Amino acid sequence: MAAAKGPVAVGSAIPSSIAPEEPKVVAPEEENGEMADIQDKEVSMEGLCSIGAYDQWTPLSVSGQLPKPRYKHGAAVVQQKMYVFGGNHNGRYLGDIQVLDFKTFSWSKLEAKSQAGPSESAGEVPFSACAGHSVIQWGNKILCLAGHTREPAESLSVKEFDPQTCTWSTLRTYGRSPSSRGGQSVTLVGETLVVFGGEGHGRSLLNDLHILDLESMTWDEFETTGTPPSPRSEHAAACFAERYLLIFGGGSHSTCFSDLHLLDTQTMEWSRPKQQGVTPEPRAGHAGVTIGEYWFITGGGNSRKGVSVTLVLNMSTYEWSVLTDLEAHAPPTSEGSSLVMYTINGENFLVSFGGYSGRYSNQAYALKASLKPSVPSQQIDEAESNGFAPLSVAENSSRKVIFEIEELKDVKPGNRADNSKTLGQVATDEQNQIEDRLNHERLQSLRLKQELADVENRNAELTEELHLVRDKLSIEQTRASQLENEVSEIQQRLQKMDILEKEFESLRSELDSTVSEEAASSGNQLHRSRSRGFWRWNG
Repeated sequence: MAAAKGPVAVGSAIPSSIAPEEPKVVAPEEENGEMADIQDKEVSMEGLCSIGAYDQWTPLSVSGQLPKPRYKHGAAVVQQKMYVFGGNHNGRYLGDIQVLDFKTFSWSKLEAKSQAGPSESAGEVPFSACAGHSVIQWGNKILCLAGHTREPAESLSVKEFDPQTCTWSTLRTYGRSPSSRGGQSVTLVGETLVVFGGEGHGRSLLNDLHILDLESMTWDEFETTGTPPSPRSEHAAACFAERYLLIFGGGSHSTCFSDLHLLDTQTMEWSRPKQQGVTPEPRAGHAGVTIGEYWFITGGGNSRKGVSVTLVLNMSTYEWSVLTDLEAHAPPTSEGSSLVMYTINGENFLVSFGGYSGRYSNQAYALKASLKPSVPSQQIDEAESNGFAPLSVAENSSRKVIFEIEELKDVKPGNRADNSKTLGQVATDEQNQIEDRLNHERLQSLRLKQELADVENRNAELTEELHLVRDKLSIEQTRASQLENEVSEIQQRLQKMDILEKEFESLRSELDSTVSEEAASSGNQLHRSRSRGFWRWNG
């Protein structure tokens, strides 16, 4: 799937606290030609390229108004800019968008607007203030999923931000969406997003697995084999070789973990790879980013202390090593910081922002990585690409045919006279093949649209049935509650009757005893009376 392609947006709305304004986007071709490009490179040289030492964290000198200090925010890099979304500051959720321009090394606040859709009204908020959400770069756009909000929803929604137009939109998804959560991991694996774990309603910890197909925008919950990671949140996840999902660390309500889990997304089997090298400390709230087969981990903490070392895992050998160490309260060692990778002039830089280590941070740090991946990164050098996003595999393959046709057209006149018939036939054949492929894709797209419409109708029917069942269940619950109240009243009456019966038996016993005593007393008096009378008569 081409990276520039995206799912169909169903719309979004303007946050009530943010006034819409036109996006402030400057296209590369609108700049002052070569001179602007040279100036940008000079500015970049004064920024990241001025960092000489490898594997050492360096604070970045930036201009502009610094963002509010925060942690548990999200960050992603698109076309030489780092976009920071939301976060938490002193228990307050943030809903702003801050941008760090790597060309000018200046901060700015972005005012976004909504892209209206047919299924949303103008009053709906596309990006509410949140923390613990996940931000994923997808082509030239940014996807935002989940997160803790002041008024949590029942299910997880997928938002899309377009930096070129500064607009938010809500993407329509199909299938059963995961329940809302925060502190989960969302990992791009091929053309899918894999959601794992997090903290749901009532602070319940999760270890469920959900996969979103970015082509059909359909959610699936797969059955897995093996032993999955225990329920957790604030862990880190990474993809290796477009197939394997790795989960490291995280925490529960009582402890933090240092375990490493592996999921083969082709067999859907969990396993515990044997770790080598240094033993990582238990941690939660750490951040991670990959460069080839290397997975860099920084920050986080446990119940005893914050973790000051920056680790790197070779995902092909599962060997841990310490990259660098910092003071305990330096921002890159913080909990809930963000970590992104940026490439310029062939050098890979890690950029850390924000976090909490006893105080909230709004500082940016950079580290120039000395490790080079054995397989070159798919990301094109930002300085060489002039701000244009890299082409996807699908786009390259489709353009390859076009380039071959163009090469055929560029043959020299002498050779063209000799091979005009053959070259023309080759070009015609390839054009026919392209047309056949396009027709096939159109038919497949129509079939998929029909299937999606059928699924949507079926989903509507099932939803209506579910509402009916819920209504019936509510009625039965009300009746059951009434019956429980009646039973309770009857039990109370029976208890009172038992008490009255015991009192009656007691009174009856007392009465019988009194009657017996009175009868005995009357007999004795009669006997004495007769005796005295008899004695008197004799006297």
